[in-house]
Amino acid sequence: RIFVLGIGFFTLCFLMTSLGGQFSAKRLGDSPFTIRTEVMGALESRGVLRRMSDMLEMLMKRMDVLARLENSTDFHKGDEARFPLDRFQPAPGLMERIQAIAQNVSDIAVKVDQILRNSLLNGKVVEGRRDQCEVPRDPKFPDCAGKVEWMRARWTSDPCYAFFGVDGTECSFLIYLSEVEWFCPPLPWRNRTAALPSPPPLPRVQAAFRSDLAHLLELIGTGKESLSFMKKRIRHLAQQWMRAARRLEQKLKGRQRDQKHILIHIGFLTEESGDVFSPRVLKGGPLGEMVQWADILAALFLLGHSLRVTVSLKELQSHLGVPPGRGNCPLTNPLPFDLIYTDYHGLQQMKQHMGLSFKKYRCRVRVIDTFGTEPAYNHEEYATLRGYRTNWGYWNLQPTQFMTMFPHTPDNSFMGFVSEELNRTERQFIKSNKVSSMAVVYGKEASIWKGKEKFLAILNKYMEIHGTVYYETQRPPEVPAFVKNHGLLPQHEFQQLLRKAKLFIGFGFPYEGPAPLEAIANGCVFLQARFNPPHSSLNHEFFRGKPTSREVSSQHPYAEDFIGKPHVWTVDYNNSEEFEAAIKTIMRTQVDPYLPYEYTCEGMLERIHAYIQHQDFCTTSSPPLPPKAKSPAMQSPPSPLALSPNATHLVWSPSASRDPHAWPPVDSLQVWVSETQHSCTETCRRHGLVCEPTFFRFLNKKEVFLQLSITCDSTEYEMNHLYPAVAENVHECYLQKEPLLFSCAGYNTKYRRLCPCRDYRKGQVALCRDCL
Repeated sequence: RIFVLGIGFFTLCFLMTSLGGQFSAKRLGDSPFTIRTEVMGALESRGVLRRMSDMLEMLMKRMDVLARLENSTDFHKGDEARFPLDRFQPAPGLMERIQAIAQNVSDIAVKVDQILRNSLLNGKVVEGRRDQCEVPRDPKFPDCAGKVEWMRARWTSDPCYAFFGVDGTECSFLIYLSEVEWFCPPLPWRNRTAALPSPPPLPRVQAAFRSDLAHLLELIGTGKESLSFMKKRIRHLAQQWMRAARRLEQKLKGRQRDQKHILIHIGFLTEESGDVFSPRVLKGGPLGEMVQWADILAALFLLGHSLRVTVSLKELQSHLGVPPGRGNCPLTNPLPFDLIYTDYHGLQQMKQHMGLSFKKYRCRVRVIDTFGTEPAYNHEEYATLRGYRTNWGYWNLQPTQFMTMFPHTPDNSFMGFVSEELNRTERQFIKSNKVSSMAVVYGKEASIWKGKEKFLAILNKYMEIHGTVYYETQRPPEVPAFVKNHGLLPQHEFQQLLRKAKLFIGFGFPYEGPAPLEAIANGCVFLQARFNPPHSSLNHEFFRGKPTSREVSSQHPYAEDFIGKPHVWTVDYNNSEEFEAAIKTIMRTQVDPYLPYEYTCEGMLERIHAYIQHQDFCTTSSPPLPPKAKSPAMQSPPSPLALSPNATHLVWSPSASRDPHAWPPVDSLQVWVSETQHSCTETCRRHGLVCEPTFFRFLNKKEVFLQLSITCDSTEYEMNHLYPAVAENVHECYLQKEPLLFSCAGYNTKYRRLCPCRDYRKGQVALCRDCL
């Protein structure tokens, strides 16, 4: 009986496996997230049933032989002890049952064959010539034949094809490739109601500033320590966020703002990416990314936009409308989100599961990218050819779709985060309670302290040293006995420690975190090491593989370049005399708490508002580039630029037309020529300006060289992230062939670059003076 049940169960499983995908794929009302079986075609399904019938028939024959052997007296002689055949004796009627199962499977095979044949015949009646489709030869669809050939060989490789109605016939291939994908022309005999114009979209809901963050905390969800950390931060800064939102609302004076539907997918917190951050939240691990994500969520919510927050791949698939299978097919419906904020992990997950829809909708993506992605690493072909390929680049996005924690390079958009602001009473309290001989070390991980005994010994001569290094049972051996280690502190207690301390000192790592800004905002002086030579992917393991060639001259370049003395001191730690002299001077120096406006709640709200209102990577198009030919006689429209009154640079000509919707406004443009050892980022900064990559398109003309009195014996169009530029010693001029490679970063001693610069708002480097 057990044997019979086993045979029956085996048969049932085989039937479900063979036919489940075939039938379930036809039920379009089923949830697309419950169908995961490999789909077989009609011929394959019939073949499986026939093979099962043959197997059972063979099994029945072998059992019949076994039964005859049982009756053989010769077989029993002398072997009873070794082969007790009564154990194998079939139960009464076993043969009849096996025979019945075989007959049933055979009957099922015949019926399924009839059903499939009738289905195909009905399809022919409904759709006309279902089995008689020919691959169209249309020059507008040159890839059609190749895609049909691929479908013939591989249509069973992903269940999503059957989900969209592909059944192995030529017509189903063409229907899919013309109506779901877009590689073939529509079939003339198909019902064309789907192609009728869709009704006009409903009027946009206007975004209204919110005054309560409670619903946002519900949207974020629970279940991870990282989410708990982010929610605590949002609650702690809630009053500051809401005051800032009221001030920005007054500043905008009722300006109309469309409410955007925004998906926030934090990819590094998903289980599929390893979620290395959540377990480390309580153990002193890096929190900078979670600080930034918490602030992004708060800003988007208070600006009045509709949000969905996901930290799992299953939720992402559900919100996007991913079809069943392995990610080869487009989304089942148009993307319901105007914007998607994610990180590199989330970007990879979306590409794996959105099929061709990823290319269609990637213009809506904003990538939160801590260290930045330069254009040379972003352009896949160029990165591969020129050796800029890394694990994190080559996405072919607009470089300003990458949003950074600090304004590393203007090629990317500066997203940032916020630090806590102090009111007048708090500032006065800090000034009167500072302990001039108290220092706090930047570094919660014990490894940061290793090898720093020399610096600590010098510092200990003048100041009481405090640490916040995580430990479970005993003091980490890397932390000297004379250091007062508080262990890992909650954010509020850490702030109280900074408000007492005079000095916040870094030992070179971590790079560019939020803590130095928090310390400066609480009235500390930040002391950090100067790197000589600068750290980069060429000489330091931490930066190796990151999509940037940026050279880091100190632990916190933003603090060094944008804040500086007296709040920030950058010294050579290898020079003991310079290090000791800096400590003595800092102890005598009085500083007030300082926080750059761009790192306040209002500054971040202002910045994100401007990005949402003005950055449109889906419809904005640059003027067409010159043709591929390299003829020096090529004609192009006259330059809208004019020489400045002092003849040092170019500005937007007063007589040139202005696009009122252009952002940033074109009249903020200035064109300067770099020195050979300077990037455009450095060139613009030396003139008190910021490089603006969206303006490169106005410089990419031969006439601009002439306006700047640059002699060009030849002019070439090539792919190079340093162009437009001139090689002066040979009088060769170069223009950019690929718009995605326009880059503020990078230099070569051979070239002087043409650099587009703009002005910026005081304390808000991301925005020009008229950009809000």
